[in-house]
Amino acid sequence: MKRDKQKQSLLEQLRKAPIVHVACNQVAVSRATYYRWRSEDEDFRKASDEAIREGEAFINDMSESQIISLIKEKNWQAIQFWLRNNSPKYADKIKVEANIKQLDEKLTPEQEAIVRKALELISCSEQESSDQKNDKQTT
Repeated sequence: MKRDKQKQSLLEQLRKAPIVHVACNQVAVSRATYYRWRSEDEDFRKASDEAIREGEAFINDMSESQIISLIKEKNWQAIQFWLRNNSPKYADKIKVEANIKQLDEKLTPEQEAIVRKALELISCSEQESSDQKNDKQTT
């Protein structure tokens, strides 16, 4: 059946380039038809989701290959990008460590005082920020 061939062709295109608009244009099927097929045919929906995942994996592999080629050419931006995203030493991340105690534990009077003081400081800081914002708007 013609529709089944179109669906299969569309799935093949999604595996190559996981962009619905592009795949639909390659097969001469409207996006509305694609989305109608997805809503009416559960098997097609699952197959298209899988084809898109495969296409994204393919593009990711190609992209990594290109980055590695640029790194071999000593392209500083590619080197920096790779390190920032693949090496914890160079990552733009903040490490947060905490120990959580039982929730039913009460604060000591000293801890309560510290929390109150912190909340007061935050409140004052927010008020100052709001006042400065209002001053700028009136000038």
